[in-house]
This record gives sequence, structure tokens and C-alpha cells, in this order.
Amino acid sequence: MISTAIRVARVGSVAELAAAALVMLGFPALMLAALVPSVYAFAAVAAVTYLADHYLHRKGSYLINRLSKVRAGLSIRFLIRQLLLILLLARLSHADDLIFYGAVACFIAFYGLQAPHGALVTLIRSRRRMPVATRNVDLKSRIRIPDAPPRRLLHRSAEKMLHLDLFAVVGIVVSAIVDSAVAGFVGIGLTVGLGCLYVLVLVPYVRGRRTPPKADVVLAAVDEWLAGYKPETVLYFSGSKDSAYQVNMWLETMERLESRPLIILRERAILNNLAPTTVPVICVPGGVHLMNLDLSTVRVALYAANVGKNIHLLRVPTMKHVFIGHGDSDKLASVNPYSKVYDEVWTAGRAGRDRYAIADVGVRDDDIVEVGRPQLAPIQSSRGVPDGHCPTVLYAPTWEGWDGNPGNTSIVLAGENIVKKLITADPPVRVLYKPHPFTGTVSKDAGAAHQRITALVEKAAAERAADPRFTADRAAQEKAKSDLGRIEARIAELTGKGGDKGDEAEATRDGIVDVQRHEEIARLRTEWNDVYWRSFPSYEHRVITGAEPRLYDCFNVSDAMVSDISSVVSDFIASGKPYAVTDSAELGVEEFKRQNTAVRAATILSNGAAELGGLLDAVRDPSSDPLAEDRGELKRYLLGPDEPKSIDRFNTAVADLALKAETRNVGQESRAAAGNADAAELTNAVPGQRVASAGETDGVSAG
Repeated sequence: MISTAIRVARVGSVAELAAAALVMLGFPALMLAALVPSVYAFAAVAAVTYLADHYLHRKGSYLINRLSKVRAGLSIRFLIRQLLLILLLARLSHADDLIFYGAVACFIAFYGLQAPHGALVTLIRSRRRMPVATRNVDLKSRIRIPDAPPRRLLHRSAEKMLHLDLFAVVGIVVSAIVDSAVAGFVGIGLTVGLGCLYVLVLVPYVRGRRTPPKADVVLAAVDEWLAGYKPETVLYFSGSKDSAYQVNMWLETMERLESRPLIILRERAILNNLAPTTVPVICVPGGVHLMNLDLSTVRVALYAANVGKNIHLLRVPTMKHVFIGHGDSDKLASVNPYSKVYDEVWTAGRAGRDRYAIADVGVRDDDIVEVGRPQLAPIQSSRGVPDGHCPTVLYAPTWEGWDGNPGNTSIVLAGENIVKKLITADPPVRVLYKPHPFTGTVSKDAGAAHQRITALVEKAAAERAADPRFTADRAAQEKAKSDLGRIEARIAELTGKGGDKGDEAEATRDGIVDVQRHEEIARLRTEWNDVYWRSFPSYEHRVITGAEPRLYDCFNVSDAMVSDISSVVSDFIASGKPYAVTDSAELGVEEFKRQNTAVRAATILSNGAAELGGLLDAVRDPSSDPLAEDRGELKRYLLGPDEPKSIDRFNTAVADLALKAETRNVGQESRAAAGNADAAELTNAVPGQRVASAGETDGVSAG
């Protein structure tokens, strides 16, 4: 029942649900205490409502937003508590006393202070929001960006301002108890005085040298930097904050490009969730601002997702546009008809080319280039199960998708069956459960199944820990845990240095990566991953969520995997290890293989997961694995050959396409220079990327 209430209320824990209940029940209780009247009961309930409200805000509870939607927002809740305190004074026969009028005047004045305070906070944030936010771009030497206001002034500012009423509330309650107005007036003075002081302290930050330059100055500085840097290859990305992983997976590849790279983002939420990188990053939320940037040196634009905002860069004909995607799978997203707007589509291997041919969505075969998957370099090949170790099976289902297709994920219909068979396997295996981060965002059934699977794995882990058949080197694990703490502390120290900027403007000004620190963090993260797996027994079942350990790290410690139709399967094939895929839509083995290339070397599971034994047999005895040769052939078909390396093929593809773009541009210039009237007219009819002139600050028309 409690879990159902948590799910319906969309809160994160029992404690959060309890705090929400206290807030909702606290105000009727306050009214009752005021009517009785009971000062002590009122004080106790008021304290509970303050604490519960503060807890929900600190947790960022979904219910805070919901309360605002039903006219029970933060300021209203504080106002109601203040009015009930006035009611308490009246019921205590203080209606004719000076403290009563003082309390009324105090709360009216204090409520009146909310307007200028809120306006100032909003204005400060608005004026410090940059038209273009950057990382690894030197704007500090070009424009003056002042320090942000102290974080304590703006962080959760409304809550801080409203909580200043505590002085008045406590003082008035004390006055009601001791029958003396002194404490009440002291509290009233502190509340009003501190409220006025808070407003006055904010005033200097909305004018003069404490505000960043205007948009045209910032854009001119960015153009000046672009003119000096001369980017050649751009990774362009737009999406929700939850889709940041789609661009993060390409960061290392961008760092290894042989041409000058640049990353262009369209949403601030993506920038805030971008992984550390040495590549220059420009976040341009405004379409007109993007169109007016000087990108005249860019020859290749790479797109990791098919989204509407791509059109803002696709309109530029001086660069060639390439869809590189964010994974390789047999899902419909891999043959999206939108892909035909690009000059080329890059796939991992021959399979991607064949998908487009079969789908017949308008993408020409000549426009497809096989470049491999540079991101798969960290995936290790099978080394066999060490003697005395439990084989590890990774269950990594994908999410439910948007269309309600039962074939999208195994988690609803087959997930529990898969996990039950794995945790009861004999001889035993270890289960790692790593669900897709979007699991449960669309389907309540998927979210509920995830919770049940998590409970199964955790219960099985507890039972195995108490099983005398399983023993572990506790001393080694304690040392690993100690090392883990040391590494995490050092990473926190390194990421904290210069990493916690006051706001977007400060982060833009100071967001130049320290390459030495960046490399040390990368080394420490690799070390962390190694130590993490040694910090608990090699037989222990685990639920793994969050960013660390990464999916590929889970691949490397696993001996087999169970998953669904997604890029996870294609990526795992790079390891050469046995894998199984669930036919959740019950198409049948032959039809399932016909429709999904990546499962042709897999053990195909029904929703009952009865076929899991075949996968486990292949893990325990690799010499009798009937699908080993098929997996090798499928790997080459899906991901391309091992040589030349994928990053080399990727760089070659970039260079070839850049040459095509340059050839096109030279041809356009030649036709214009030849003075042919028809050619000149045609050339002028096509919008080109502008080149910023000296001293230019205003953008051209976006038309």
C-alpha cells in the first residue's frame, strides 16, 4: 500500500511521503489549535509544518510543484500559517492588544516585501543569463563578465525570504505564552528588518558593472573567438536533459578528431548535464543567434539525434551535414525517414546500410558511409570465466518507448521470469541488473516491474550473503572500499576546484578545462571502476543504476548478457560474448531473426525465459558454444572490420566529406566570379553562412 501511495504521489521515499502528509494535515491541525485555542499545540504543529515543508524543498519533491498548481504554493502556505497565528491571538483575547495590531502590520508589510524581492531575484537571473553559454571558450579576455551574486542570496531565495517570518512567529507565540509583548515586538522587528535588508542587498546586482554585457556584445565576442579558432567539424545536439547521454557518448570521439572540433548545444539543460570534455562547447538556445554565428570555417556538421531544431543548422549550405545517431540497432529510429535531409548517413557496418535499403525511406546507398563505432573501443573481448568464480550475467533491458509496443522492452512481460531463472540457476551465476535510465517514464507497468525486479535481486543478494557455500576475502574488500573512498574524495576535490560556478555567466567566463586535471580525473575514474568491482564479492548480485559504473564497464565484467532490441545488443556484440534477446512481442524465432539483424547470433528467449539454459551452457563451456562463429560474422556485419580502427575510419570520413564541402564552396565562388548572370542569380538565391566583418555586432536576417 505504501509503495502504491509513493508511486501515485510521485515521491521518492517513505520519508518524503510522510513529510508531504504532514504538510497537508498540518494546516487543518493548526486551524484547530488556533480555534481551541492552544498555544503549545499551535507551536508544535507549526514547527512540524515548517520542518516538513523545508524537507520537501530540500528534496526537490514533485509535490511542491503540484501544490503550486492547486493554489497552495509556498507563499500561500506561509501566509495561511501567519493568518492562523492572528486567529490564535484573537481567540486568546488579544484582539485589543498592541501585539495583535503589530502582528497584523508585520505580516502585511512582510508579504508586501515578497514582490520587490521576487522581482529583483528574477531580474538578476534574467540579466545574468547569457545569450550564448560556453565551455572551453576564452571569452574572459574579450568581455567583462562580473562575479555572480553569492549563492546564498539566490539559491532557493523565495524559501529563505519566507522563512524570515520565523522570528515574528516565534516571538508572537512566546508573547502569548508569557503574556508579555516584548518578545513579539523583537521578533516582528527582526522579521521586517531582515526582509528589508535582503531586498536592499539584492539591488546592486541589477545594474552597473555587476551585470554581464548585453547580448550583442557577447555574440560579437563569440564570433571573434570563432574567427581565431576556425572550427572545422561541429557536433550539433538538441534534446531534453534526459537525452544528454546521446551527446556524451560522442565526446571522446570528438576529442580524437584530426580536425578542429566544436560542440554546439541548443538547450541549457544539456549543457548542465554535459560530461567533462576538452572540446570547445557553445550552447545557443536562440535560433536567430545560432543563424548569426560565424561558422564559415566549418565544413562538416555531425548530428546525433533527429530533432526539429536541426533545421537551424541544416540550412547552411557551406558545410556538409551527417547523421551519426546515438546507437546502432534494428529499431525504427535507425531508419528514420528524416535521415534523408542529410548529405550523408554514417553507420557502424554493412547492417546499417542494408537497413536503409530494406526500409526504402529515401536514403540513397551512395550517401551511406560505414565508419564503425569509435565509442566501442573500451569494450573488452571475452577472456573466459576465471576458476572458482561465478559466471556473471548482465540483464540490461531497454525502456518501454513511446508507442506502447510490447516488443520494445522485456521488462514488463519477461523481466521477472528472466531474473528468477538467473538467481536460481544451478550451477549458480551472478546477476547484474542495469535498467535503461528512462525505464518507467512512460509506462507505469514498466516502472512497477522494475521495482519488483530490483526487490528480487536485492533479496537474492541478501540470501547469498548468508549462504555458507559462498565465501569472500573480507580484508581485500575492506581495502577496496577504503581505496574507493580515497579515489572518490580525490575526484570530488578535482571536480570541485573551479567546477562549482555561481551561475551560467560565471561558468561561461571560467569554464576553461584544466587539461592536466581532466586527464587525472579520467585516470581516477578508470581506477575507480577497477576498485568498485573488487569492493564486494564476485558472486554478489547487484542492481546498478546511475552514471557509474558505466554500461561498458558492466559489459567487461560480464560473461553474458540478456537484453532487448536496442543499441545495447549491437554494442555488446563487440565483446564476442554470448547474449540473449527476448522476443517480447512473440513474433516467433524465425520472424524475430528476420526482422532484427542483431539477434541472428543470439539465444532467443520467450517471455517465460525457458531458453535461458542454452545461454548459461555457452557461458560455462565456451568450447561447445554453438553460436560462437555466428557471433564473429555478425560482429563484422554490424560493426565493420577490426582494422583499420574505427576512429581512423571516422577521421577519414570527416576528411573526405570536408573536401566535398570545400569543393562545393570553391565551385560556388568560381561561378560567382565568372560573372555569369544566371549563375550569380542562383548563387545569391541560396542562403550562405555569413562571415563576420570587423567590428560587426549585429546579426543578419535569419531568413
